[in-house]
Parts: sequence; C-alpha cells; structure tokens
Amino acid sequence: MFDYTAPANLLEGRVILITGAGDGIGRACALSCAAHGATVVLVGRTQSKLEEVYDAIEAAGHPQPALCPLNLETATEKDYEDLADQLFDAFGHLDGLVHNAAELGPRTLLDSVKADAWIRVMQVNVNAPFLLTKTMMPLLRAASDASVVLLSSSVGRKGRAYWGPYAISKFAVEGMMQVLADEQDGTSNIRVNSLNPGATRTRMRARAYPNEPVETNPEPEAIMPAFLYLLGPDSRECNGQALNAQ
Repeated sequence: MFDYTAPANLLEGRVILITGAGDGIGRACALSCAAHGATVVLVGRTQSKLEEVYDAIEAAGHPQPALCPLNLETATEKDYEDLADQLFDAFGHLDGLVHNAAELGPRTLLDSVKADAWIRVMQVNVNAPFLLTKTMMPLLRAASDASVVLLSSSVGRKGRAYWGPYAISKFAVEGMMQVLADEQDGTSNIRVNSLNPGATRTRMRARAYPNEPVETNPEPEAIMPAFLYLLGPDSRECNGQALNAQ
C-alpha cells in the first residue's frame, strides 16, 4: 500500500472537487478529505447518494461540503461552465480536482463493441475530465498550490484483451495527464498526476470480475493515503507521475 501518513489537518482550508463522489472510491475520498479538513465539492450522477455522503460529513462535524449533482454522460460545456461560476462565487479558488467517475463499458472483443457503448465510455472517461479540467483551470490557478488527480488503471498502462473501450479511455487519461503536467511544469502552481487505485472492493470491480471473492481486495479506505498525499502540500514537487495506490 502507498506509504504515507497524513497529518490530521493536512487539507485544512482547501477546496477539493471529487467526481463520482457518491459511491466507492469517490465516496471514500470525499470522507477522507473532509476528515482532514477539506471542504469537498461532491459531484456525481445520483443525488440521493451524494446526499448520504453530505450527511455523513456533516454528522462527523467536518467542514460543510457542497453538493453538485451532474451527469457526466450528458453534461455539456455550458454545464461545466455554470459549475465553475458557482464555485468561483462560493470559494474563489479550487485546490484539488479528483477525476474519479468512470464508465466500465462492455468487457468483450474490441470488434464486438457497439458504437453507442464506445461513445458512452469515451464521454464519461475522457471528454468529461477534459471539459471539467478546462473549465476549472482559472479556479485552480487562483489557488496557491493546486493538484489535479486523474484516476487511471493497470489496463490503461498496458493494454489487455477484452478491456476494449475502458482500457483505451484510460490510455487517453494517461496522455491527458502527461500533456497537462508538461504544460504546467515550471509555469504554474498546478501539478497533475495519474493514480492507479489497483484492485479495490467496489461495485465496478465486482462487475468487471463477477467470480472474484469480494474479500480478496482492500476496501477503498485502505488506499486513501495516496489520495491524501497527492492532494496535500507534501506532493508539491510531484508532477507528471503515473502512481499506484497499491
């Protein structure tokens, strides 16, 4: 597991946006960031799930989060611009952006993938992170020390049969990270890295590996040290890196 011990107040005063914050790794990331002092912006498709995370953060006495339902499959550039305007009015800056939401898509031969399934995966896994990052750049630049984290996958670093559009979308995520990181290197206060969470006990993992025993993999909470490191000030010099949480 990624070896990092986060101070209790690591993210105090920071505003961190997390996509897919209603479930799995995104939920764990939101709760962990809030527990370390961050104001988290909860972005996801299902409002009821976001409300559960919101309530858990409030009940724990952590900074009040912001709840921003958004369907990444159907969101337009205007939707992202409106979100950026809302966050600018509320906070004036953004210290962290975690691209966690993802669409698994079909696990089949590439030449069996239907066009609509391909487009859906690319929309959620590639187009949405691009548009969200693009519209959040002014807010990120307004922070003294900002971090963008794009979630990757082992199949986005070495292609594997039957992982089709998901694997290819994660290769695109790695490329997006490298381009963004190189553009920011030495010219801004923004660092950009990718993080492969590894096999984790989530619903997506269960769909991808239906015959795998649930207890085989760690809970999402176990991989949070890597997220906290990348979102906190200790990673200021870390840019353009493809990291592993496990």
